[in-house]
Amino acid sequence: MTTGAPTSPYSTTTRPRRSRWRRYLPLGVAAWLVLEIWLLTLVAGAAGGFTVFLLLVAGFVAGSVVIKRAGRRAFRSLNEALQRGGSPERGGGNGLMMLAGLLLMIPGLISDAAGLLLLLPPVQKAVSRYAENALEKRLRAAAPGSIGDAFQQVRIHRPDGKVVQGEVIREDRPGTGEPGEQYPPLTR
Repeated sequence: MTTGAPTSPYSTTTRPRRSRWRRYLPLGVAAWLVLEIWLLTLVAGAAGGFTVFLLLVAGFVAGSVVIKRAGRRAFRSLNEALQRGGSPERGGGNGLMMLAGLLLMIPGLISDAAGLLLLLPPVQKAVSRYAENALEKRLRAAAPGSIGDAFQQVRIHRPDGKVVQGEVIREDRPGTGEPGEQYPPLTR
């Protein structure tokens, strides 16, 4: 007996397979938190609680300074590019600098060490090169109709690949935009 309610494409016995990231990310975050707390208690036992507090405050202040500096640099490069009439330069490293600042702001010694490593230019270049290659590989392997395929379809205006060039001319006439005025449909 059917009730007319739509059924799920997945039955209760076959669920879509979860990716490795979704499966192991919570476990990795929990292990990282336990390791951070354990390391902080070790340092507090050796150097004292006040020293750990000062380390955490110094990391927060340093992270906020790094983020502010990277934001200013990104804004300056955007402003200069707009004045030149071009687009901002690629590979400025502002995103990685902001990530380094965020890692410094997160309480913990491992995240501070990772943030300090990310401030080094050779490490930034290696991480950005790895991220670009991984993103490029993912976009090439994307299934048709997915978000990766959308980047390819943006350039195509017609299904046969032809680009129709044209010019939009707007003639402002009195009475345009009056309530109740009929407009032609946007799609056919």
